[in-house]
Amino acid sequence: MRPARKRELVDKVRSDWKVSARRACATLRIDRGLYVYKSKRGTQAELKQRIKEICETRVRYGYRRVHVLLRRDGWAVNPKRIYRLYKELGLQLRNKVPKRRVKAKLRDDRRAATRTNETWAMDFVHDQLATGRKIRVLTIVDTFSRFSPAVDARFSYRGEDVVLTLERVCAAVGYPATIRVDQGSEFVSRDLDLWAYQKGVILDFSRPGKPTDNGFIESFNGKFRAECLNTHWFMSLDDARSKMEAWRRDYNEVRPHSAIGNKPPIALINSSPAPPPA
Repeated sequence: MRPARKRELVDKVRSDWKVSARRACATLRIDRGLYVYKSKRGTQAELKQRIKEICETRVRYGYRRVHVLLRRDGWAVNPKRIYRLYKELGLQLRNKVPKRRVKAKLRDDRRAATRTNETWAMDFVHDQLATGRKIRVLTIVDTFSRFSPAVDARFSYRGEDVVLTLERVCAAVGYPATIRVDQGSEFVSRDLDLWAYQKGVILDFSRPGKPTDNGFIESFNGKFRAECLNTHWFMSLDDARSKMEAWRRDYNEVRPHSAIGNKPPIALINSSPAPPPA
């Protein structure tokens, strides 16, 4: 029987029979020390409230990331306890689990990046304003640190626009050795090819119709859509850029990433020999 349940029984006996705590404990054979003990940890109600506060502002966080943030706040709690409370509060994420494709043939594994700016992944995400006008968002992520140097929204994107965004980003964080991209028209353009040649950057193209060849950016885009695009109305292009930039900063500086030890990407950037982003 849990200590909390034992305390409830003692309270009930005291209330029903009008006896002292000592006598109620003796009758029920419950250690009086257990009854009077007050936990030095935060109460269950306080912990539940903090979990709810985190999940209200970070609606796509599962219990593991909630546990990481609680530990940062000083809560010495077991992840199993967080999972139990997370379920009690009805906060479970409902994700569709895809069936395994047994016959799928995957591209040969690329060598994993071992430092910042060794390999970037880049792609486009489509969305729209509240008015219905379409926007395109160029997303970039460093495959080693998971740091996103840019999430740039425009009404339209051409090869020369990709170059302009890359120049702005690289001026702040440095040039990558390789960029993984699909075979979209903007990425196979003469403008991007010339820029890559002049800067000594390798463009690593995925196979047509094989988004799994660029899994890092696909994973990033999924988080971006779930945590930003699906949770906001964008009233204008400037409004969209502002909200996306706020999400990007939170993603880089606060959000725990399980693949890098539940640290935020900025922690790896700051510990890297490469200069930190401006």
